[in-house]
Amino acid sequence: MDLLLLAFLSLVPRAAGLGELKAFVVAHSHMDVGWVYTVQESMHAYAANVYTSVVEELMKGKQRKFIAVEQEFFRLWWDTIATDIHKQQVHQLLQEGRLEFIIGGQVMHDEAVTHIDDQILQLTEGHGFLYETFGMRPRFSWHVDPFGASATTPTLFALAGFNAHLISRIDYDLKDDMQKTKKLQFVWRGSPSLSENHEIFTHVMDQYSYCTPSQIPFSNRSGFYWNGIAVFPDPPKDGVYPNMSVPVTDATIHLYAQTMVANIKERAAWFRTAEVLWPWGCDKQFFNASVQYSNMDPLLDYINKHADQFGVTVQYSTVSDYFQALYNRNLTWDIRNNQDFLPYSTEPFQAWTGFYTSRSVLKGIARRASSLLYAGESFFTQYVQKYPASSVCKFWALQQLRSLRWAVSEVQHHDGITGTESPKVKAMYMNHLMDGIVNVKKLMASIILDTDSAKKNGKLYSYVYNKDTGKRGTRNVEQYVIVYNPLAWNITTFVVVAMSYSVVSVYDELGHPVPAQIQSSAESPSTYDLYILVTLSGLSYRRYSVKLSADKESAFIARSVKYGRKVIKHADCQSRRLIPVLNDCYIMMLDQNTNLMHSITDRKTNRTVQVTQEFLEYHVNGDVRKGPISDNYLFAPNGSAVEESEAVGLEVVSGNLVREIRQYFYRNITAQDYMYVAYSRIYSVPGGYDDKLLCHRIEQEYRVGPLELNREAVLRTSTNLNTKQTLNTDNNGYQMQKRPYKAYVNNKVARNYYPMVQTAYIEDDSMRLMLLAERSHGVSSQGNGQVEVMLHRRLWNNLEWDLNYNLTLNDTSVVRPMFWLILGTKPAADVLYQSSALALEHRPVVMYGELTDKPKLHRELHSVQRDPVTLPANLHLQTLSIPGWTYSSNHTEQLHNIYKGRFSFSNKSFIGGNYSACNTYN
Repeated sequence: MDLLLLAFLSLVPRAAGLGELKAFVVAHSHMDVGWVYTVQESMHAYAANVYTSVVEELMKGKQRKFIAVEQEFFRLWWDTIATDIHKQQVHQLLQEGRLEFIIGGQVMHDEAVTHIDDQILQLTEGHGFLYETFGMRPRFSWHVDPFGASATTPTLFALAGFNAHLISRIDYDLKDDMQKTKKLQFVWRGSPSLSENHEIFTHVMDQYSYCTPSQIPFSNRSGFYWNGIAVFPDPPKDGVYPNMSVPVTDATIHLYAQTMVANIKERAAWFRTAEVLWPWGCDKQFFNASVQYSNMDPLLDYINKHADQFGVTVQYSTVSDYFQALYNRNLTWDIRNNQDFLPYSTEPFQAWTGFYTSRSVLKGIARRASSLLYAGESFFTQYVQKYPASSVCKFWALQQLRSLRWAVSEVQHHDGITGTESPKVKAMYMNHLMDGIVNVKKLMASIILDTDSAKKNGKLYSYVYNKDTGKRGTRNVEQYVIVYNPLAWNITTFVVVAMSYSVVSVYDELGHPVPAQIQSSAESPSTYDLYILVTLSGLSYRRYSVKLSADKESAFIARSVKYGRKVIKHADCQSRRLIPVLNDCYIMMLDQNTNLMHSITDRKTNRTVQVTQEFLEYHVNGDVRKGPISDNYLFAPNGSAVEESEAVGLEVVSGNLVREIRQYFYRNITAQDYMYVAYSRIYSVPGGYDDKLLCHRIEQEYRVGPLELNREAVLRTSTNLNTKQTLNTDNNGYQMQKRPYKAYVNNKVARNYYPMVQTAYIEDDSMRLMLLAERSHGVSSQGNGQVEVMLHRRLWNNLEWDLNYNLTLNDTSVVRPMFWLILGTKPAADVLYQSSALALEHRPVVMYGELTDKPKLHRELHSVQRDPVTLPANLHLQTLSIPGWTYSSNHTEQLHNIYKGRFSFSNKSFIGGNYSACNTYN
């Protein structure tokens, strides 16, 4: 294995020799931004008290130290509770190095199912606050609780200038081996392309993870936690908490010292140096820091006074103190390349791969909210740059953006977007996201109204189109559709509008007819789906007018053909009848004997791949007395996936622009209600339009749920590709990771599941079949030529821990995930997938209005985009600064302003203007 000399550029090396064990005691409190309790409940019950009591106690002892991790709780405390004295004390403690901010993001983000855009967002949100408020940036991580470690996170932290990275949750058997061989520390080159250019020293916590031992031999209370256990909903008025440990007294101090020293020595045996990181804290600790420090102080002093006897010294430390000591050793370290630590298992039958799909609705809303946030920020930025004196209140506008930025950052928490939270916490995330979405929609609508000379003629509806919102439009008004392209490159695509009538025409701003197709809606018999072909420059919007009309310019009315319901297992393979559905890029063949897909032909190469798609379900156990269980986190199937639907109904909708295949899956041939629905669409465009991305994708949308209890639904795509059961998935939408099938002795189905944040593909020597997703899923290849995606989960079990915290995932929702399927040669797929993935992630924003009077055709509709931005189609603009926050490009000036107290949250600046007060825009 390669070796590398560990080098922290910001640290100065000193010679150090091995000697007695030295324990670096890092006091901390792990505070989940959500999980079982809402943020508001946690702030009230304990989180606010952590910062109040810790700051006060640190000021009482110069030797005391503490690290702060999750910024959301600290920011809420800073803005709503901290006194001026507290704030002065925090500044002092930071300057003295006795309070240290670690990671510095808004939350400790999940590493498996988050998109890199959102990781950057939440990290920027937290770092911006810290730099703006204290003039500092974190330099170390403390990623101790995410359920597995992605290779994207160390890459991101290296790019952010971190000096070292600390993780904890990796496979139990791998951690055991790394402990035995003293390999828990290494240099991680997370990105295969950046390699040594952005590597980071990484420390894996040992089997005790981020907590001190919870059990001690002479007491049945909570170990080294003298403040006990936090109480919800209200802190006890007398300050007496459950399970408070026996105090440190003359009678107990030696027993405590023996226990602590024994644990330090046990941990030291797993590392190469005499320096031992000893985290002192755990979930929801230090809410009464006075009790904690008053017991910790004499215990540490006692051990140091008897260092000759114990062979150990101890000291309060920060994470930077520990890593500085390691650096002083001047050792060489093993190199780990871009392999990640996913999936994560704690025992043979406890694979934490279920959360890749848990709460799919939340995962979908979070990603759409993220996309809308980037659209809103780019839209607002252009507006302010071009119209600095315009009428939309800038302070109000920044509040709308900030509400969604906070919500999207918050839900990236490792018990947020993972779906591993309780129902009330899920509702909190959803409410924050939906409020932010509504706010940004209002902002975008207000900007259009302000810049559009037609605003006096009508009203703009301030929502983004969703197919589930119902029908739009009446016979007495003209409807117009505003479409904004959030990408910085030109796009040609379709947007879908629900209509209440079937004969319409679509026109652009100049009155020219626009290609469109209308067809009966599959979801609602009384409405129609209008597909409008839109062409948009980068970061620009256009207006399309929809009119009731019956002339040669009317939208094409699609035809529908329904085929009888077929029983899958009784199909006659000898007399197979195939139905072609095609465009210029693909020929899809449907097997009329089964109503399933049969094959896809890539017309460019004339290569045909057999492709069949079916819905299956894994049955899982709900009784802990009968074996392993599935829950929010875990996936533990009883066996192979089972085909629950025996019959399939088929409808093919054909038009000149869109061809749609509708498949309805029933439990049996006579069942009235279907279990699953699959909609597959391919597109054709007239000559003169760019159809590269449109033509080369098969858009698939599914309807899944409600499921029966203790079922996990998957879509399995089977092909005749010789893939050797090797799957490729993306790391957080950043870079691809090869996933060879591993023949585990136990639980091999679940342990071969991986997170698919955006992309997964299988391939042989010549062809690649790729799936792109708009939300995160679990994905696996359980057989040669197969890829299966977990779509939905509904679970209940009698595990006492799950019941106590309401973590059984009895999810009765209906989910509607969307995928884009791309088939082609490997070089062709490489060209298509990155731009296609961005196009799926950042689809156009659609807004509506209705005009009661006929508007003039000549309008200043392009005022916002007179100079459209155009970047190459594989690039996406990422917001790396935070609109509305006060920065100085001169670091010395920034620190001077902070120390002089000139900074004020009420005076925000943006693009050269200060907006401390203005009337709310209605």
